[in-house]
Order: sequence, then structure tokens, then C-alpha cells
Amino acid sequence: MEKTNAMRILERGNAAYSVRSYEGGALSGVAVAQALGEDVSLVFKTLVTVAAPRRYVVFVIPADKELDLKKAAKAAGEKSVEMLAQKELFPLTGYVHGGCSPLGMKKALPTFFDESAAGKTIFVSGGRVGVQVQAACADLMRLTRGALAPLTRE
Repeated sequence: MEKTNAMRILERGNAAYSVRSYEGGALSGVAVAQALGEDVSLVFKTLVTVAAPRRYVVFVIPADKELDLKKAAKAAGEKSVEMLAQKELFPLTGYVHGGCSPLGMKKALPTFFDESAAGKTIFVSGGRVGVQVQAACADLMRLTRGALAPLTRE
């Protein structure tokens, strides 16, 4: 398998990781977990939001949960955040819907991981549709300069 930018960043950062692939294109996070045969609580999705014109924030949450926009805004120190329009994702990050990784975006963006990832080894997109990387949340946070926060709806 050809390495992605996300994999190269993990290697440069001396982070242990494994790669898993699945068939089916851009699936929901829950469908990705099923395709991998993994516990859905270990598969995370990467969501990009906009807080104000040209202020973007990334949130990494469990695949089966929804982002609580109020909690997300609070974590980011913003008044509010809203989901980035899908057509804006590729120009901003270099990633397409279903293949957006918190690692290797065109520009480093503030990144927050849901507190449920603390101390776990989780799956995130490997930077291409159909490719997931599994790595320690601590390494992902270190490499994205991320932070933990409560981000999902109850």
C-alpha cells in the first residue's frame, strides 16, 4: 500500500501505528467500524468546523457520536462553530469527505480529541478513503498538537 501523508507523519514522529483498509468507499464511521470488525468506540471520525471567517477547528470524535457544537465551541474558545461545507473540505485540508485525517492537513489547524479517546489506541482516517490508521491517542495528540475535551452529545 502506498504511504499517505498521515502515515509519513506518524513515522517521522516515531509513533507506532498499524494500517487497515476496507472496501466500499466513503462509508459512515459506524460502517467503517463494521467493515474493520472493530468496536465502534475505537473508530473516530475527523470533523472540520469554521468558527468565524477563516478560523477553522478540527474535532475528532467517536464514529457513533454526534459533535455537540456548543461543547466544541467552548473547547476551542470560540463563541460558536458550525460544520464546514463539504465543498470547502478539499481546498482547505487536501482531503476528501470520508478520507479526512487529523494528520497531514495542508495547514495545521487547532485540533481537539473527544475525552473518550484518552489512554486508548484509536482508529482515524489514514488520509485516503478506505484506509484507517490505528495509533495511540497520545501520539495523535502530540503530532497534531491536539487537546482533549468533552465534545459529544449525551
